[in-house]
Amino acid sequence: MPPVPFTTPASFTTRPTLSGTFGMSATTHWIATACAQSVLERGGNAFDAAVAAGFVLHVVEPHLNGPGGDMTAVFATAEDPTPTVLMGQGPAPAGATREHLLAEGLELVPGSGALAAAVPGAVDAWFVLLRDHGTWELADVLAQAIGYARDGHPVVGRVGDTVAQVADLFTEHWTTSAALWMPEGRPPHAGEIVRNEAYARTLERLVEAGREPGVADDRVARIEAARRAWREGFVAEAATAFAARPHRHSDGADHAGVMTVEDFAAFGAGYEPAVTIEFRGHTIAKTGAWGQGPVLLQMLAILDGFDDERLDPSTALGAHTILEAEKLAMADREAYYGDRDVPLDVLLSAEYAAQRRALITDRASAEFRPGRIPGVEPFLPPLREDYAPPAGGSAAGLGEPTVSPTGETRGDTCHLDVVDRWGNIVSATPSGGWLQSSPAVPELGFCLGTRLQMTWLEDGSPATLTPGRRPRTTLTPTLVLRDGRPVTALGSPGGDQQDQWQLLYLLRTIVGGYTPQQAIDAPALHTTSVPGSFWPRTWTPGGAVVEDRLGDDVIAELERRGHRVTRAGDWSLGRLSAVTVDPATGLLGAAANPRGAQGYAAGR
Repeated sequence: MPPVPFTTPASFTTRPTLSGTFGMSATTHWIATACAQSVLERGGNAFDAAVAAGFVLHVVEPHLNGPGGDMTAVFATAEDPTPTVLMGQGPAPAGATREHLLAEGLELVPGSGALAAAVPGAVDAWFVLLRDHGTWELADVLAQAIGYARDGHPVVGRVGDTVAQVADLFTEHWTTSAALWMPEGRPPHAGEIVRNEAYARTLERLVEAGREPGVADDRVARIEAARRAWREGFVAEAATAFAARPHRHSDGADHAGVMTVEDFAAFGAGYEPAVTIEFRGHTIAKTGAWGQGPVLLQMLAILDGFDDERLDPSTALGAHTILEAEKLAMADREAYYGDRDVPLDVLLSAEYAAQRRALITDRASAEFRPGRIPGVEPFLPPLREDYAPPAGGSAAGLGEPTVSPTGETRGDTCHLDVVDRWGNIVSATPSGGWLQSSPAVPELGFCLGTRLQMTWLEDGSPATLTPGRRPRTTLTPTLVLRDGRPVTALGSPGGDQQDQWQLLYLLRTIVGGYTPQQAIDAPALHTTSVPGSFWPRTWTPGGAVVEDRLGDDVIAELERRGHRVTRAGDWSLGRLSAVTVDPATGLLGAAANPRGAQGYAAGR
């Protein structure tokens, strides 16, 4: 049972928290989960399984991620429990300067179109993880993705919904995307078998690169040959040549992409130490401040100074306190985070957290309030509640994910977690390169992403668009350790909401004693009182989005305290998954999100 200060979790959960000793997989799509688990069943380790699932997600969730996108992961190996970040976030190309975009008549980096593309990082990151920590051959790991792309899979309804949102864009401007995603002249229906034979051929060619003359008869050499084919060979050549053709962007005008083969070749995925903080006997490990990962750590540091009763998301007091802490941490994200030297030693210190905590009163704040750090000037972003681009394009869009008729997408992605019987554990969040990002490259079967929309064209921001620098990604997987050993890998789609929803999970499991599935099922909420990371970068001062299951009384109290509450329905917020391990017993666990009837966990 949870401690007394916390709301008792519902006696019914949408599915069990799985338990076993062999291996566990949890992803945002049941097919990817089944593929990951099948790799474990055939002797692969957690990293083999994660890579296999990652490429399958390109095929079965093409509206949420793609090969032209990005990926970050946090993992630990059976031999070394130290949390490590896998960095698969590519930088801005050499030609992606703020001066160039301003000269194109833009005020913001577009939300769709190849001018917003960072160098793709996901595929190279998966290859690096497989090379260094996997055990399987590349051909075996890619076999499932190749099969689903070539032979087809039953498509989820949200793919068709997304295509329907951008159908006019596809037919009028992005005709290669229409040919790929509307082969019958219409969006695909839920359950219809869809194929992406071009992507199957791309993956087959990457495998074949490892079999060419001159490649050593060695697993690592074969993976390296595939990396070269991706970064320097046919993929880089086709993607950059196609993106250089002027095409419609989210501002309603036509622009040419600026990425080159040299940009592809210059980027290589790699590893970084995780950034960590201690919270209630647990170590929380995240990416660096080139992403938003440390914002979760700042939230926890602020909340750690409150009594348990103020940390329950299901009460008015707890929800209010959490929302206010989120606003403060997210304001610091805007003011200080980016691909540069970020003063995390100050931002994550107990002294700084106490200063920020003191700003939380019984009333909701509608101000943008970054903290003050000696010697560092905070960036104050444009604070727009709405936006109409100069060329007359639309900034509006609804859907799941939030997709506009002009292609921009706000806030959704994929996630996967895997743990194996040896103790290897990984949390990964692949994203970007959505089918609606930019025109599909016909010979490759995918498009480039739009991660540069998370940079500013204003000068002086830590996240100002700068060639060679990474955009401040929202991708933010999490690894939790206790006594130096990993115990949980978790994450969620959701853009700016990812760390806010993960915060609820951590509070409910670590402080409230909930099981993983109870925490995932419980009502979710988040703040929108921060400039969004996605085009058109607007905010809602004092905004809070809540699931109706939070309860009329709690919602009314939040409104009384001054929150601008938006009700999102009963089951709409949060798409978490998690796997767990008890180092003392070896018992493994898994749980997945029921919302949308798509995510699933499997294991034994």
